[in-house]
Amino acid sequence: MTRIVYVNGAYKRYAEAAIHAEDRGFQFADAVYEVMEVRGGRLVDATRHLARLNRSLGALSISAPMSNGALLHIVGEVVRRNRVRDGLVYLQVTRGAGPRNFSFPGLEIFPTLVVLARSQRLGWADELAEHGIAVKTMPDNRWGRSDIKTVMLLPAVLAKDAAHSAGAHEAWFVDQSGAITEGASSNAWIVTPGGVLVTRPLDPRILPGVTRATVKDVAAAEGLKLEERAFTLAEAIGAREAFVTSATNTVMPVVSIDARQVGDGRPGPVVRRLRSRFHELAEISIV
Repeated sequence: MTRIVYVNGAYKRYAEAAIHAEDRGFQFADAVYEVMEVRGGRLVDATRHLARLNRSLGALSISAPMSNGALLHIVGEVVRRNRVRDGLVYLQVTRGAGPRNFSFPGLEIFPTLVVLARSQRLGWADELAEHGIAVKTMPDNRWGRSDIKTVMLLPAVLAKDAAHSAGAHEAWFVDQSGAITEGASSNAWIVTPGGVLVTRPLDPRILPGVTRATVKDVAAAEGLKLEERAFTLAEAIGAREAFVTSATNTVMPVVSIDARQVGDGRPGPVVRRLRSRFHELAEISIV
């Protein structure tokens, strides 16, 4: 479990870690976050995660709390203090705390930074990937800037809960045109009957996934054909394979959608290849 949390310049015991009652992240979801995999005591794809963090901060005009180098130092210290060898790091930056007002406050407030790390048993995702997961689709009712990784996650929370209630592991959002946008906490992919990888192109409706980007590198190394385009629910159900990508799952096979079998109902060879080679091509950083 998490023992130590970094909050605004101090390493606090988990039970003592707190932010101000008028923090804008708490009151307005005026905040962004990142989740990084820790593997063997090292960070996976840290450069891409920090680049996306800075992009999200810039999109919301939130000041960076410190340089990337200083932030990585804190991340490494949190990993060490929590004795995390395999697990994840969560970091969140809010606009800061100040009297509650919808308008942006002046320069007198400073961003709030929270960093925590948590161990996970190595291999849990591999065990899940051996059988694959089910997904449930639902209308995409999120705001129009899902490309910014904000903490405004209530639609995703409700979607995940509905999926779990239906016996599924993940939810896939469907836009008004009938195309899949992405998962509640992942990017969505299919493998066509002709063996082509398909995932939605980057646009304001989906998050520019870090794992998505690394999987593209793996696909190129494997000589797989990739098309970045929208695909429909019917295409997904009729696909040879389907999968999701995220920092916590890396490459996770999808074997059923809305209780309808994908392919032969088992993880396929393309997904297995991508998953097995992912950490060979991902950036691994010493912290």
